[in-house]
Amino acid sequence: MLIENGTVFTGDRFTDALSVRLQNGIVAEVGEKLSADSGENRTDLEGDYLLPGFVDVHIHAFRGSDTMRGEADVRRMSRELAKSGTGAFCPTTMSASEADTREALDGIRAVMDRPERNGARILGAHMEAPFLSGNRAGAQLKQYFTDPDWQALTRMTGSLHTVRLITMAPERNGSEGFIRKAAAAGIRISIGHTDATAAQVHEAGDWGANHITHTFNAQTPIHHREPGVPGAALTDDRFYCEMICDGKHLHDDIIRLLIRCKGASRAVAITDAMEAAGMPDGEYSLGGQDVFVRDGAARLGDGTLAGSVLTMPEALFNLIHRYGADPLAACAMCISTPAESIGEDVAGHMVPGSPGILTRWTPDWHLKSIITETGESCQLLP
Repeated sequence: MLIENGTVFTGDRFTDALSVRLQNGIVAEVGEKLSADSGENRTDLEGDYLLPGFVDVHIHAFRGSDTMRGEADVRRMSRELAKSGTGAFCPTTMSASEADTREALDGIRAVMDRPERNGARILGAHMEAPFLSGNRAGAQLKQYFTDPDWQALTRMTGSLHTVRLITMAPERNGSEGFIRKAAAAGIRISIGHTDATAAQVHEAGDWGANHITHTFNAQTPIHHREPGVPGAALTDDRFYCEMICDGKHLHDDIIRLLIRCKGASRAVAITDAMEAAGMPDGEYSLGGQDVFVRDGAARLGDGTLAGSVLTMPEALFNLIHRYGADPLAACAMCISTPAESIGEDVAGHMVPGSPGILTRWTPDWHLKSIITETGESCQLLP
């Protein structure tokens, strides 16, 4: 398929001079005034915006499938996420026993090794447990929390190449050696579910951490005499800061503050989605706990937020229409910056080899369709 006459987000800019060819499930060619091959389908965007597939580096589940249930569920997530415009993602684990964590990671690796033909690409696992603080458990089961331990990590992963990102509390014993070793191995370390002080966050940055998990949530708060995790993260240029732009997890002004402090090159939109994302309100599950979804919020029985039901197209829509972000910055925060935060330079960019899952948006920034080489599928957003 040859896509023409659109305004293309390449990863750092918009340009209206490019054509994009999709072939064999990927972006095969990007260039000016490409010619259609004999018999090739052509799509005229008529001036609409064309974006690479979204990149979600923190997502537990989607449309009834959950990372912790293993390969079959991860495969369904890959297929269903592609239908919603996500081109690549990091299936994210919850706190569980070593055996259950190993099973989940084995499932992720199986899909990485044998990808779904028409699915979103898996960039590696995001382990959001078990090296967390019991005081900031959120919706995680704290009975499985433990100090960071390299041997435990290798037992759970089977292959370190499966893991792209690990969330941990850097105040736990053994953190310095663990973070230094992970960084040397190419694994990104994210600070989250933590009682860390601002000083400990900066110190973790010295050790090699460069990411903050769902900033402001499940961590020490900002205080004018102890800035906590968010204060350190917002002022330390080494850190990428995740944000859940669903209007439930963060006040609108906090989203705006985070964007002003970090800019589009360090603010990372995520969904932190659980299995009810893309599903109606009702009763669901997350990490073995009952979750009740009402009016777009997922909560445990005690009212604790338990992930979200956000999708990446909704995150982009909210950034532009609710939070007033510049569209170019919003696209970066949902697509290229998340990829770059984990060291990915293909997915999240309109370059040969990137996922052939694209989204089309109207000039006033409403989602019009998902485009793959088989054609366009319509999607509806507010």
